[in-house]
Amino acid sequence: MAEQPARGPRKGGAAEPTPARRASDRGRYGRLSRERVLASALTLVDREGLSALSMRRLGTELGVEAMALYRYASSKDSLLDGLVEALYLELEERLAADTGEDTDWRAGLHRIARATYGVCLTHPQAVPLLATRLLAVPLARRPAAVLRDHERVLTLLRDAGFGEEATAEVFRAFTAWLLGYVAVELGPTVDNPDETDPAFRLGLHRLSAKELPTLRETAAALAGQGGPEGLAAGLDALLDGFTSGSASAASG
Repeated sequence: MAEQPARGPRKGGAAEPTPARRASDRGRYGRLSRERVLASALTLVDREGLSALSMRRLGTELGVEAMALYRYASSKDSLLDGLVEALYLELEERLAADTGEDTDWRAGLHRIARATYGVCLTHPQAVPLLATRLLAVPLARRPAAVLRDHERVLTLLRDAGFGEEATAEVFRAFTAWLLGYVAVELGPTVDNPDETDPAFRLGLHRLSAKELPTLRETAAALAGQGGPEGLAAGLDALLDGFTSGSASAASG
């Protein structure tokens, strides 16, 4: 916390207030920056989960008082939005490093989907923020890196010849499929990681064989991952619906 105002001597021996010193932003790794704060927050979440993130805990990680962080994130919500920003900045880095050439708009969407999937697999603990913060933050107030991603997808569609309404329709479907796939892919299915027996590891004994027979039978398959192949197959099936017999969309 910031120090209380110091009292200096005044005439007659009484003390007068002097300006309080602000919390120092020089931590154990040198002076802070927004990039360093967000990187440290993401590392903390990667290691211990979102529940471990607080201004006080992050300050400890960086070797500064929690108050020093408010110059880089004005609130806990701002810090969470910063984590979303960090994920999308990493997405931009992956896309920039991808030397593959997009042959058409579908290839471009697949490239964005693969890169997003890769970011999410690297930071699974932070993935819930992609849904919760985008649900909570109005479009125009989202981090710049998120808006650039929206622009990237929309431009691909408009350049392919989709009209305004069709562009919005495909954009919504693409975003929903991509984030939904990742959420299902990374959702926890293991009940007891210390168990070696697959049934007990998945906690199938907790599922009623009478009321949930199909879920019990399918649980082992659900515990696996579809991987990038499943992502691509589902995306192709989705996009096919917009390019075969749809009057509002341009053909691929």
